[in-house]
Parts: sequence; structure tokens; C-alpha cells
Amino acid sequence: MAPPRTRSTDSSEERDAPSPRDENRLRPVPDLPDLRGGALTDAPGGPKTKRELRREARQARREADKARAEAEADPVVVRPLARPAKVRKRHWGLVLSFGLMVLAPAGAASWYLHSRAVDQYASTLGFTVRSEDISSASDLLGGLGSSLGGGANNDAEILYEYIRSQEIVRRIDDKLDLRALYARHHATDPLLSFDPDGTIEDLVEYWERMLRISYDSGSGLIEMRVLAFDPAEAQAIAQEIYRESSATVNELSAVAREDATRYAREDLDLAQERLKEAREALTAFRVENQIVDPTADIQGQMGLLNTLQGQLAAALIDLDLLGDSVGEGDPRAAQAQRRIEVIRARIAQEREKFGANGQGPAGESYATTISEFERLSVEREFAETAYTAALAAYDAARAEAERQSRYLATYIRPTLSERSQFPQRGMMIGLVALFGFLAWAIGSLVYYSLHDRR
Repeated sequence: MAPPRTRSTDSSEERDAPSPRDENRLRPVPDLPDLRGGALTDAPGGPKTKRELRREARQARREADKARAEAEADPVVVRPLARPAKVRKRHWGLVLSFGLMVLAPAGAASWYLHSRAVDQYASTLGFTVRSEDISSASDLLGGLGSSLGGGANNDAEILYEYIRSQEIVRRIDDKLDLRALYARHHATDPLLSFDPDGTIEDLVEYWERMLRISYDSGSGLIEMRVLAFDPAEAQAIAQEIYRESSATVNELSAVAREDATRYAREDLDLAQERLKEAREALTAFRVENQIVDPTADIQGQMGLLNTLQGQLAAALIDLDLLGDSVGEGDPRAAQAQRRIEVIRARIAQEREKFGANGQGPAGESYATTISEFERLSVEREFAETAYTAALAAYDAARAEAERQSRYLATYIRPTLSERSQFPQRGMMIGLVALFGFLAWAIGSLVYYSLHDRR
């Protein structure tokens, strides 16, 4: 009886293929030992008896039956062969989407960049903020780090933010008319040029596109690249950036000097005002008492007293001489006595001037006048000493501030380009194609994922 065949309409090979049951039936049966006489002599390990041979034959048949039963219980399913793949609508849609999302944007970018985009020229500028502060002799041996302090780095960070701010854009626009420079080719190159009707915020945004600035916080170096549609214009913009940056650094340095000397200047002004008041008070005292120096006046009074004392001593001597040679009623003796009394009265009057009831040049006692003069003199001397100390402190603070002043040191002057390097057409076209391909690939994966789940 011939084995049954499976029904199939795909191909003749599928029609002739045996069924799983037939395959199980056609599987080889393990070899049974030959019971002929030769097996008794050719068996390995020596001759075997007939009983052993029959036992082995029964064991082999049981194993064959067991294998046949297992094969019938778990049949092997033979599936038909896959049909040849055909191009379907989704495949054409995939090709069309690739053209629309990758080839078309890349082609449009290539056309625009090569036919409409205007060449741009770059000017490079590099500088750093330096400080004259040298704190010690060890810093002199330290190289560059001795001249770059923390304050200079802070000023460099301020300058970095200032170059990207609206303030510098407005100032350069007032001087160079940035709107006209960047909007000159807007009719032919609207994507890469500035809109002439744009606001100051739009101009700042476009400024950030045309200016690339880098700042190294470790060394304090600032380097920038300025783009324009003409090499001379790019260089002029870079030079104007340098001038504005230098003015800003000078302004910051002036503010730092003002802060450093402000307190010393306030102390100096206060000491100067005190000295002025002390001198005015002493001048008013001299005008009121009609005396320049009471000490000199006292010395004159003391000289007068000394003279009167000398005259009194001479008159007493003359009176003693007359008493030995003339009588008591002699007119010369009376005259000498009268002269002595007058001199004593004058001495008493001059001495009263130095007492509490004495009258000085302004009607006051000499003691009060001298006390007031000494007080005013001490105040003036103290004010002069304080003014001298405040002036020295102010000079020291100003010298320290001058020593720590900042300035802009240029290590790359604004360059003049001879060849256009921007826009980077190849890189921009490659980026457009790359992002388009990524979008197309992600969209295709999402589409096939949803298609396979249905």
C-alpha cells in the first residue's frame, strides 16, 4: 500500500511531500543483531549464547517501538514554502517618503546655498583682561599667573556677557549701522541675512548668529569670530568690539579705583574741613583781640617789666646816694623818692595785666586770652596732624588702586579675511540630509511596528 500524500496547490514538490505520519513510518529502525551463526563468533567481547542474542533483539525491538510511538504522538509539521516577495504599495510609499523627507530637503538646501546664499567673511579677534597687581616677589617668578588675578577673571566674565548683550549691539549699530550691513542682501538671501524691518531684539538674536565667542575661565582668554558679507566690514565690526570692550574695562577699573579710594577720600575731606575750621577760629581770635601772637605780646610785657625793675633798682641806688650827701629836706631827695613811687606804680599796673583783674588788648585778662589762644593752637595742630595722616592714607590708597588697575591686552588683532569660508555649505547640506534621514527612519520604524501589530 502506497503512503498517503498531503494535499497542496502550491507546487508539485509540496504535493509529493510525505505526511508526518509517513515520515514517522519511514524512520529507520535500529539494527537488530544477526542471529546467524556468524554473529556468535564475530560479536565483540567474545562469542554470545542464543539466549543473550534473543534478549538483545527483544530490547532493540522495544526501543524501536518506543521511538515509533513517540514520533506518532508528536508529529513534525512541514509547512509549505514561502511565496516570492512582491512590491506592494507600502514599499512605494516608503520610497516616496524617503524622497520627500531626505532627498527633497537636501536638494532644496543645496540649491539655496549654492544659488541664493551670499558669501560671508570672518574676522578673528582675541584679547584678555590683565592686571598690573604684583603682590610679592614669588609672583614675579610665577609667570603668567602673577599678572592674572581673580579680579581680572571677574572682569573677563563681565566682558564676555557684555559682548553678547543688547547694549554693545546698540552702540555698534549707532556707529556702523549694523542693520544696513546685515540687511543688504535680504532680497536675494532672506534666510541668512537680517530683516531690515526687525526690532532691536531681532538684531541681538541675529548678532548671536554672526558672532561666535569663546571664553576660557582658567586663563581668562576671550576669542571671537565675527561674520559679515564683506571682509572689511567684518574687520571694522571686530575693531569696534575691541574699542567698546576696552572702554568697558577702563570704566570698570575707574569704578574699582573709586571704590578703593572712596573711604580714604572721605577721611581726607573730613580732616580738611576740621583744619579749615580750626584755622578760621584762630584767625577770628586774632582779629577780635587785635593780636597776632599773644606769646610774643607777653614777652614784650615781660621785657617792659624787666626794664621797669631795672629803673626801680637804679632809682633806689640814687636815693641811697643822695641820702648820704644831702639832708632830709633837699628837693633832690624828694624828686628821687617821687621817681621811685612812679616806677613802682607802673610796675604794679603792668603786673595787674597778668592777673584776674588785668585787662588785655581786648579788655580781657591775659590769662584768659592766653588760654583761649593755646586751645585754638592745639586744635589747629591736631587738625594739621589729622590732615597729614589722611592725605598720606589717600595717596597710599590711590597708589594701590593704580597698581591694581585693569587693561585690555590683545593677542589677536582683528584679521582681514581674503577668502569666504561661510556659510559652510557641505556641512549644512549634510546636516539637513542627516536629520531628514533620522526622521524618515524613525517614521518608518513606527509605521512598520504598527503595521505588524494589526
